Amino acid sequence: MSNYVLVTGGAGYIGSHSVVALIEAGYNPIVLDNFSNSSKESISGIEKICGAGPVVIEGDVGNSSLLMNIFSSYNVNSVLHFSGLKSVEESTAEPLKYYSENVGSSLSLLRAMQEAKVQKLIFSSSATVYNPESQLPYTEKSPTKPINPYGQTKLCIEQILHGLADVNPKWRIGILRYFNPVGAHPSGHIGEDPKQQPNNLMPLIMQTAVGRREKLLIYGDDYDTPDGTCIRDYIHVSDLARGHLSALRYLDKHEGLHIWNLGTGKGTSVQELIKKAREVTGAEIKTEIRPKRSGDSPEAVADPKKAKDELLWHPEYSIGNMCADHWNWQRQNPDGYQ
Repeated sequence: MSNYVLVTGGAGYIGSHSVVALIEAGYNPIVLDNFSNSSKESISGIEKICGAGPVVIEGDVGNSSLLMNIFSSYNVNSVLHFSGLKSVEESTAEPLKYYSENVGSSLSLLRAMQEAKVQKLIFSSSATVYNPESQLPYTEKSPTKPINPYGQTKLCIEQILHGLADVNPKWRIGILRYFNPVGAHPSGHIGEDPKQQPNNLMPLIMQTAVGRREKLLIYGDDYDTPDGTCIRDYIHVSDLARGHLSALRYLDKHEGLHIWNLGTGKGTSVQELIKKAREVTGAEIKTEIRPKRSGDSPEAVADPKKAKDELLWHPEYSIGNMCADHWNWQRQNPDGYQ
C-alpha cells in the first residue's frame, strides 16, 4: 500500500505539525500550499525536527490540473485537507470570499480525488459548526448551527462530504472538529505565525508577552461565565496532529464517514489563560477590555469520548504545557518566521 499522503495547507500551523507526525510515523507527506498565510520557513523547521522534509508543491487547491498532476505523479493513498481561510472576524466582513475559497477549493479537491480514485480523506473542520445554544459539552451529535460565515463554510463542506459518502460507500472520510489549537512543537522549530492579524487568543497573548504588542485586547468581560470572559477548550497542536494519525489508521479499516471532536473536554477562560501565560512567561501582559465581537459564543467545550473510544486517542498536554511550548516558540522566534 502507498504511504503518500497529500497534505493541503501543509505549511500552515496545524498542517506543519501534522506533517511532522506523518514523517515520524513512516508516511511520505506531499505538502500543497500557496503560502498565502504560511511560510516556507516552516518546511525548514520540519526538516530540522525530522532530519528530512516532505515533498513540497507550491500552488492552489483550486487548481484542478495541478491536483491531477500530483495524483498521476505520486501514488497518493489519502488526503489531509487543511487549506482554507480561517478568520471568524474576516468571514463576517467578507462572507463571499470565504464561500468561494473554502467551499470552492474543497469541491475542486473532491473532483480531482474522485477522478484519480483516491477516496480516503480527513477534513479539518471546527467546533464553530455547533449551535452555541446547545447543551455543553458538545458531542458529535449536538445540533449544528454556525453563527458566522467561517463556521457555515465548514458545515457546508461537511454536508457535501455526507452526500458523497451516502452515494458512494467506497469513500472513507474522517471529519475532525477542532476546538482551540494552541502550543507549538517542543523544539521551537515550528509554531503559529499568522501573516495577517491573529484571530486566535494565544498568539496575541504571546506576541504581547514578547513585546510585539503593547497590550492584549479582551473582547467582552460580561459573558455569563464565572469571570465574565469567554471559555474555550484549548488543545495542544501536537495532540491534534496525533489525532490525524489515529484517524488515518481508523480509516484504513473502516469505510464511510466518521466525525470526531478533538478537544480536551476542559474549558479555560480568557482570564485563566492570561494568568497561566503570565506565570509561564514572567511577562506583565497588559490588557484592555473592549466590547464583545459579533460571532463569539460564551463557551465551547468538547466531549472527546468518541475519539478516545474509537481512535484510542487522548490529549497528553496540560494548559501549562501549551503555554510553555507556545512561549518557547515565540521567544525563539519573536518576529515569527520572518
